[in-house]
Amino acid sequence: MWLCFSGPQRHLTVGDDRARRYAPGISPIIAFPARDRPDFAAIEPHCLPGERFYCEGWPGPAPPGWRIEDETTMLLMAWAGGTPPEFPTFDYRALLPADIPAMLALAQLTVPGPFGPRTPELGEYFGVFDGDRLVAMAGERFALPGHREISGVCTHPDFQARGLARGLMAVLIHRQLGRDERPFLHVMRGNRGARGLYESIGFREHHRVPVRVLDFG
Repeated sequence: MWLCFSGPQRHLTVGDDRARRYAPGISPIIAFPARDRPDFAAIEPHCLPGERFYCEGWPGPAPPGWRIEDETTMLLMAWAGGTPPEFPTFDYRALLPADIPAMLALAQLTVPGPFGPRTPELGEYFGVFDGDRLVAMAGERFALPGHREISGVCTHPDFQARGLARGLMAVLIHRQLGRDERPFLHVMRGNRGARGLYESIGFREHHRVPVRVLDFG
C-alpha cells in the first residue's frame, strides 16, 4: 500500500513521508512506510473524528484516540499467467461520473470492500445494466509500476451465477496485460466463493496480509 501511496497514486492521497491516506471520499485506507512502526500522529491532521479506516496490521494495541474495530486477513492473489479469460458476450460499458450514485448503491448492497464517491477516480470501471439499474461492476484500485489491482468486483444478488463478474474481470485483465501490467487483487481469507472464482480465472495466492479496521476519535 505504501509503495502505491508514495508512488503512482501519490496525487490521490494526503499526508507526508511518515503516513498517507487516500484523499477523503476515495477509499478509507491508511498506509505507513514501515508497517510495524505506524506513525498515527502524522496522519491524524488528515482525519476526521468518527472516520473508519483500513490499515495493514501491526503488532500491539491501538494508540490513544484510535480504536481497533476488527482484525482479519486478506489474501493477495496475483495473475499467474497463461491464457486470459475470454471477453464477455453480454453487453457492458465503461462507467462514467454520472454512474457514481448507482455504483455507490451497488457497493452498499454487496459490500465488495471500502468504496467511496471518489473511488472510481482510481482507475477504469466497467458495468452491466438491466435497464437503468447497475447490476454488476468491476474496476481498479492500487497501482504499482508494472502491476494493477482489480477491485470493486460485485454483482447484485438477483443477477449472480450468470458469469457477469468473470466477464467484467476478463475485460480488465486484457486491458492490463495490454499495458504490460500484472493484474492482482485482494480477497478476504474466508470468502471461499470469490477465491474459487479468482482461481478459476487464473489468479494464485501470493501472500497473506493482516488488516485492521480502526475508528478515529
